[in-house]
Amino acid sequence: MDLKISFLFTAFVLTASPFSAQVKNGFAFVPGGEYAVGKIGHLLNPYRKVTVDSFFIAKTEVTNRQFEEFVQATGYKTDAERMHNAMIFVPGLKEFEWKQDSSANWKFPNGISRGGIETKMDHPVTTISYTDAVAYCQWAGARLPTLDEWEIACRAGTSTDYFWGDNREQIKKYANIWYGRNHLTADSSDGYMYTSPVGSFDPNPWGLYDVYGNVFELCDGELYGNKKNKSIAHARGGSWWCSKNACNFFNSYDIGRINIHASFSNLGFRIAKNY
Repeated sequence: MDLKISFLFTAFVLTASPFSAQVKNGFAFVPGGEYAVGKIGHLLNPYRKVTVDSFFIAKTEVTNRQFEEFVQATGYKTDAERMHNAMIFVPGLKEFEWKQDSSANWKFPNGISRGGIETKMDHPVTTISYTDAVAYCQWAGARLPTLDEWEIACRAGTSTDYFWGDNREQIKKYANIWYGRNHLTADSSDGYMYTSPVGSFDPNPWGLYDVYGNVFELCDGELYGNKKNKSIAHARGGSWWCSKNACNFFNSYDIGRINIHASFSNLGFRIAKNY
């Protein structure tokens, strides 16, 4: 099975909302209503309006500490631990090239030889699959956000490419991404080559951290007009690996596509709950 991640270049735009989300107990409350999504002129996802119910969404991505609590309580084994199919990145690989490491899993996201997560318990959990994320959600009494919910929360009432506007250069204040021209040499321009602790950068106006960069965030749902494919999941927001020259998905509209059992060291999730 080819587990290389592929991306569908998909765009969404959200109309402005008159409220400021309330953040409590680690969650932001987002009221239900009609929101405009899609992008004018986009072939895959034209401009349209959707209606969502009120929901809560976590202000941070699920951390290694939180995932460890789940594993200790349930004895759960991730896909990467069972299938030994995790994909990792090391500097020197060509663009969009990843390396399979049979020793990599959520406890050793870049392989055993590169160390574990002992000093990274507040970093987002990675090297987990969509299937693993769903299992965590079931244990936590939560769920993954839908594609539309994620974008609504990410945009925080804006209609621009980023929640601060259209100037990509301002992302340094908000996200952990890759600033190197390519991936042949390591890049730690923002202080981190791989993941950063959740909340290390400024939040969006509704109190959500790391909606861009750090790790791709798994979501539920299908692209507009597409039939359900049970073997495919979607992820949003870009990651520490993404750069303006490769991937460039650290924005409010692009959507990635991945096999539900694939595990990458730049893939994680945040949770949502019904109101």
